Amino acid sequence: MKELEFDSQIYDTIRRNIKKYRKEKGLTSAQLAEMVGLSHDFIRQIESEKTRYNFSVETFYKISVALETGMDKLAEK
Repeated sequence: MKELEFDSQIYDTIRRNIKKYRKEKGLTSAQLAEMVGLSHDFIRQIESEKTRYNFSVETFYKISVALETGMDKLAEK
């Protein structure tokens, strides 16, 4: 059986991509927060490398829909 390799930095990759795609769309973190029904501070924490806040699959999905990109793109290195 093949041994699986897991990316221990997956949250960091997703954080960077959320910020990247948000900026490409010309959205502020406050605008993204409003679109997905979360607080501005929560979105800032998700994008922050310092806070390292983990988020749910539901939140991840809502952000991908708001950014009009697939969840796979947000998880792509």
